[in-house]
Amino acid sequence: MPFVLDASITAAWFLDEADEQASVAWETLRADSASVPSIWWHEIRNALLMAERRKRLSRTDVDEAWARLRLLRIKIDEQPKDDETRSLARRHALTFYGAAYLELALRLHYPLATAGRALGKAARSEHVKLIG
Repeated sequence: MPFVLDASITAAWFLDEADEQASVAWETLRADSASVPSIWWHEIRNALLMAERRKRLSRTDVDEAWARLRLLRIKIDEQPKDDETRSLARRHALTFYGAAYLELALRLHYPLATAGRALGKAARSEHVKLIG
């Protein structure tokens, strides 16, 4: 089943932080596709770049991670619903970019893979199934 993939789960794959939830998302993605809001592209690349600067990953590791990401079946959604995203952010005290993941999951009727506590709680409140 397709799902919405949060940058926190994606980063965990490359930073040796994968837990059961990240593993389930990885296995699900191997068999299907994931959708992400356009902010994901910036978030995951920034997370990998910061890991390089903090010496958690080498430059080669980061370049390989970026190459691997391009091979995954990840669809970038370029058309968020601004009013709904803002409403979700306010209702659940989320960041706007966090709310973008929830808005996408709601709009597509997809489960959500996130390691974020606040986003997970908001998803449950909105009756969005969580991966893992």
